[in-house]
Amino acid sequence: MVVHGEREVLPSATRAEAAKALEQFTTAYNKADKAYDSSLDADYVTGALGDIDAARLKAGKAISPAGNAAHSPLKLSDVKFTIPKKAGWPRWFVADAAGNKYGSARWIFVFTRNGLNEPWQATYLTLALPGDVPKFKTDKDGWAEAVPANSTELALPPGDLSKAYSTYLKEGGDVFEDGRHTSKWRADRAKDAKRPGLVSQFIDEPLTDGDYAPLALRTTDGGALVFFTTRYYEKQTAYAGTSVPSPGKAVEALTKGEIKQSLTMEFVSNEMALDPKGSGKVRVIGRTQGLTSAKGE
Repeated sequence: MVVHGEREVLPSATRAEAAKALEQFTTAYNKADKAYDSSLDADYVTGALGDIDAARLKAGKAISPAGNAAHSPLKLSDVKFTIPKKAGWPRWFVADAAGNKYGSARWIFVFTRNGLNEPWQATYLTLALPGDVPKFKTDKDGWAEAVPANSTELALPPGDLSKAYSTYLKEGGDVFEDGRHTSKWRADRAKDAKRPGLVSQFIDEPLTDGDYAPLALRTTDGGALVFFTTRYYEKQTAYAGTSVPSPGKAVEALTKGEIKQSLTMEFVSNEMALDPKGSGKVRVIGRTQGLTSAKGE
């Protein structure tokens, strides 16, 4: 009998495969961080996390060519794997772990792969407070349920969250609950828009294709935990007769051109949100972002 993995509803991975994928990622991530060399973990990261990690290592290498003198290995413990049964690719699963950095925050990873001969890669990483991580719906064997991107039974289809979030950050609205990653962030931007001698402008864009595609898991209350990606630009422009303040060595390491009158920074940001069943507001419970490039003029 031939089993067609692209059509059969099967667990995305065995629990042993998931544990091995996390172990391989952590080993490679620590090597790359110690050497500030993105080639050492490039095979184990992709999507938003891949972009953020590569830029961080590139900046570190430029500042400290000999490597990371302050390197402290990431150690994960109390790992909980949530593996959905699904048909087709990508296969994916969630790893929820305690880390030895950032206090009590849980490290929430999403691992994906697009074929049997490809490695598992960490695509999303967000930090969340332990109480914010929801309980997932599972069957009698402990396998979780993936929610389709076009699902209409939620407050917002998972595939629409990236665009909705980008629009919200620009215009506001009532799609998202107030909080640190929504109303507070909009307020911070408004405060930063005009400072003495400097104007800041923000442009947000959805990222939804390929390894940036949203992924959603059914929660026990019928809603979903959704992982999605956005990109935004922050342009700082100095008043006539003045110049943009130095942004620091890490930003300068990723900047093309000379920073005089303006600096445009590009960030990739991945979010984790609770999307309720039926109606209600979406709650963004985690966001990890990183500068990926910049341009001085």
